[in-house]
Amino acid sequence: MFTHILVPTDLTERSLKSFEIALKMAMNQACEVTLLHVIETIDDTEGNEFQEFYRKLEKRAVRRMEQIATLYPECEKIVRREIIYGKRVREIVRYAKETDIDLIILSSHRIDVRDPNAGWGSISYKVSILSDCPVMLVK
Repeated sequence: MFTHILVPTDLTERSLKSFEIALKMAMNQACEVTLLHVIETIDDTEGNEFQEFYRKLEKRAVRRMEQIATLYPECEKIVRREIIYGKRVREIVRYAKETDIDLIILSSHRIDVRDPNAGWGSISYKVSILSDCPVMLVK
């Protein structure tokens, strides 16, 4: 059913569950998985002003993605790792559209029943609303 699954990640332990689900689906359906990390850029800055800062974030992201990949060595051939820059929601939705993603799987937090409105601004909620393809939220 799916040929290309996107797993946006913030590189935390919490996002591993989404990756595991994507890998299981991919192994059963023979599809590709892209693990995507978006390095959030700062608005209204000069081009070189934060270049060293972004470079350090990218190096850290590469190391962490390698660590995640070593947890699942049997899946190396079906997993692509991508790091891009920009605003997270916008870049996740754009990437999904431009690379013909069939499904986005991403982590979501539990909604606090005492304050259910607090979850409306989350990245997972925004991606699920704005995406052209199906989105699976994992708690």
